[in-house]
Order: sequence, then structure tokens, then C-alpha cells
Amino acid sequence: MAENLENINPDIVHDATGTYCPIPITELAKVVKQAKTGQIIELQADDEGAIQDVPAWCETTGNEYLGYIDEDGLLRFFVRKTQE
Repeated sequence: MAENLENINPDIVHDATGTYCPIPITELAKVVKQAKTGQIIELQADDEGAIQDVPAWCETTGNEYLGYIDEDGLLRFFVRKTQE
């Protein structure tokens, strides 16, 4: 799965590193709200809690969770906006 994620060119990249729950999710919500349907958002975070929080948020909101890549502690989450 990670191999495919490395080939994704996100439409929006948002850096939430240095923040902790719930900030990465509130930041993601703001960015997704501004994105257009179908756009892919990359959320960068270093809070390991986001590994559970991002997919749970996507399930709750109906947006598509594509997965994440861990690059030595930098977590890169990929979400496709599917809901207006």
C-alpha cells in the first residue's frame, strides 16, 4: 500500500507537525472544508495518535482515507475529499 502512496501527488499539503491531539484533526477538517471534491490532501503530522484519529475522522465524515507513510517519525496521511 505504501508503494502506491509514494506516487500520489496531493493537491494540498498541510503541515501539522509539532501539534498534538486534537489539533491535527481540526487542521485536517479546515483544509478539507476548503478543498474541492476529489482533491487529495496530504496531512503531515508527528503525533502518533493521528494514526488512529485520521482514519476514524474519515469514517465519521465520509471522506476517503487513502493511508499513510511513516518517514522516520514524519507521518504523511492522504485523504481524498468525497463530501461537500
